[in-house]
Amino acid sequence: MAVRHQLIRRSPEAVWAVLADGTRYGDWVVGTSRTHPTDATWPRTGSRIAYTVELGPWKGSGVTIARRSEPPHILELEAISGWLGTARIALELRPWGENTMVICDEHPLRGIAGKLHNAVVDALMQLRHRSMLSRLAEVVERHEPPGQCERGHDTCPPTER
Repeated sequence: MAVRHQLIRRSPEAVWAVLADGTRYGDWVVGTSRTHPTDATWPRTGSRIAYTVELGPWKGSGVTIARRSEPPHILELEAISGWLGTARIALELRPWGENTMVICDEHPLRGIAGKLHNAVVDALMQLRHRSMLSRLAEVVERHEPPGQCERGHDTCPPTER
């Protein structure tokens, strides 16, 4: 099982806002080039997003289903990748002072990925999660929180925004 964490300098609500946007997964999920919700209720339990993966000339597609959604703290997903099988991806958002500790726990469930799951696969997933959570932090932190300016003051004169 691959578990990794990342401190994001924003509130759980700000992190959740990115997770709740099914069109943004391609911005931070490693390997995913395009995503789009297949219904308007993402990330409600049972809702889906479709994704495309491009590795050189190879293209694949799949679906991710929200299996558990408790805004703004828990999102558990099942990624369905055709013949590769399925994986469980659990994201937990814990308040950490004014910030958020994001914990990602992923493991294969079914198919070839589940049958071939071993310590080497976990090590590769750790590398993927390091990059993925770093990208998520960049996407979330790119936007200023309401009422804060780039220097961390509570308010900024209007000309500084």
